[in-house]
Amino acid sequence: MRIVSPNEAVAGIKSGDQIYVQCAAATPEVLLQALVDRAEDLHDVGIAHLHCEGPGPHLAPEMAPHFRHRALFIGPNARKAVNEGRADYVPVFLSDVPELFASGVLPLDAVFVNVTPPDAHGFCSLGVSVEAMHAAIDAAKTVIVQLNRAMPRTLGESFIHVSQIDLAVEVDEPVHEVAKPAIGDVERRIGQFIADLVKDGATLQFGIGAIPTATAEFLVDKKDLGIHTEMFTDAVVDLVEAGVITGDRKARNRGKLVAAFMMGTRKLYEFVNDNPMVEMRPVDFTNDTHVIRSFTNMTAINSAIEVDLTGQVVADSIGHRLYSGVGGQMDFIRGAALAPGGRPIIALPSSAGADGSVSRIAPALKEGGGVVTTRAHVGAVVTEWGVAELWGKSLRERAAAMIAIAHPDHRDWLTREARLHNEL
Repeated sequence: MRIVSPNEAVAGIKSGDQIYVQCAAATPEVLLQALVDRAEDLHDVGIAHLHCEGPGPHLAPEMAPHFRHRALFIGPNARKAVNEGRADYVPVFLSDVPELFASGVLPLDAVFVNVTPPDAHGFCSLGVSVEAMHAAIDAAKTVIVQLNRAMPRTLGESFIHVSQIDLAVEVDEPVHEVAKPAIGDVERRIGQFIADLVKDGATLQFGIGAIPTATAEFLVDKKDLGIHTEMFTDAVVDLVEAGVITGDRKARNRGKLVAAFMMGTRKLYEFVNDNPMVEMRPVDFTNDTHVIRSFTNMTAINSAIEVDLTGQVVADSIGHRLYSGVGGQMDFIRGAALAPGGRPIIALPSSAGADGSVSRIAPALKEGGGVVTTRAHVGAVVTEWGVAELWGKSLRERAAAMIAIAHPDHRDWLTREARLHNEL
């Protein structure tokens, strides 16, 4: 490992190279900015990553001749570039991302990483984002890191050795914080319905956003919950401190909060720092359906943009407009469905728009909408109006159940549409 300046660290990147960037709150901003500062010297440099926090300077319109982003999950800073054709979207299960690198399907010339300074044994922690980093580091020709004094030191399968690092930049840059979301009446009602489905001793997968945060508020009377998830937020910390999440009944990794990355406030990052209760693992473990199905009462809570009356779930696009990604939804929905007593749950508000004029329960999906969870995989769908149990139901039974949890203003229209297509 050679300690260099940011400019020296990226000096070896050539036109046509392919780079993978660590994701979420761990986005290595210093390295990204140093690369963008060299833009005039480069063209057609590929930059792949999952959702990354921060401004994403490589995604600016003027960077199009120099950098081409390959989105494995579309974050807010990448949506405009993807939908304007300046960046590409790869639909991929989160569990499969490491294999993209290991197989050479997505070859890597370099990887940008944000880690803790090495400990006495020469090991650096990947901190708040392990995701697919081990596979990317193993596959990349050059490993370039930020040795970041502000990165929390997480435990588990979270370490790389200095012998794996080629170039390092010493920084002291706080990882990105994500504020707790605002929660309204709709989210609270959804959260209460979801909490009613959670059994004592269940293992949970739930992520970021108003619905998971609201759900956590209604889990305070549960006992011995566990966490096995791709990511978690402050809501998990609150439940640990309340004695609700203990992990004592988990079938594996008992007593551990298992995740691949995390995003939240300073409180979360201080909680995970050097905490033996937190076990970071790559996504090909956290999102492996074989692992997920091993937890009794595994409860997977995932969101959707639109669900049709037959149970098809759109989660990565609004019609032709790409919005996010496949992510881990199918990994966990299928894994939970296969688990003893498992509960695969899709949750969404029943309507959209400032006046609620758009029903998110639809007679047919919008043209261009991408099905992330098929109607054969879906279990329960939850809105603020209740729970629709779809597994094992016919199309007619599904339509009736979905109309019952649609917004009342849209139920007559949905009923007419269903009858028109002989679905009721």
